Amino acid sequence: MARKPTQQIVLTVDQLTIRFGGLTAVDSMTFDVHEGEVLSLIGPNGAGKTTAFNAITGYLKPSSGNIAYQGTSLVGLKPNQIAELGVVRTFQKTSVFGGETAFHNVLMGLHRQLKQKPWQIIFGLPSVAAEERAMRNKAREVLEFVGLGARANELGNALPYGEQRLLEVAIALAARPSLLLLDEPVSGMNPSETSSFMKLLGEIRKLGITVLLVEHDMKMVMGVSDRVVVLNYGSIIANGSPAEIQKNPDVIRAYLGERHRKTQAKSKGKKRA
Repeated sequence: MARKPTQQIVLTVDQLTIRFGGLTAVDSMTFDVHEGEVLSLIGPNGAGKTTAFNAITGYLKPSSGNIAYQGTSLVGLKPNQIAELGVVRTFQKTSVFGGETAFHNVLMGLHRQLKQKPWQIIFGLPSVAAEERAMRNKAREVLEFVGLGARANELGNALPYGEQRLLEVAIALAARPSLLLLDEPVSGMNPSETSSFMKLLGEIRKLGITVLLVEHDMKMVMGVSDRVVVLNYGSIIANGSPAEIQKNPDVIRAYLGERHRKTQAKSKGKKRA
């Protein structure tokens, strides 16, 4: 059973505004993420979802506003410093090390956990060898966890696209996140792969990891999310449970579309019959 969200706020995005010249990509965005939940950001292309991700993880500097994780402001911190706090992300475009095996991809993701000092490595102390064995075992465990155990020795760029997406998640998990940001993780996956990923997300939650998700696959979003925040033209137009979001007229008009409204009406008609 997935861990239930608590009321404790771990991430606060407060009046976040991001401008590129005269274009406002994100306009006064404010929302919170609670510990243990899956919160999804959805909206049309260009709504500001990935831009918000980039600001949260240090790849973009906000024009104004604040972002805080567990009480620490993230504004001005570098991506690696934010990752050290436990905020780790995947990217919209797959970014694995194509010329390395899946195993070594994950091994590189484990660098945050290394405790040995340079001088200990230079002198080849027994503790160095012990830590290396532990890291290699952990890499295998992570690959098994995401379903890529049998692919450990295959090159990243030789994996099917769906498995490359899984490998990217494995690399992120190797960094031991407490907050995991997933940017369109099932993009390019077929329905079977997407269904498997939804189950994997449930297992990730059992680890106590909070998830912030950007995704266009509405079946997945509505099936895994505790709450959904809807963006349009850089502004939040709705924030609520999946059931509330699916009935919200502003969301239907801006994003889900007329087809969604007709599907809902047809479904209600069948129930009455």
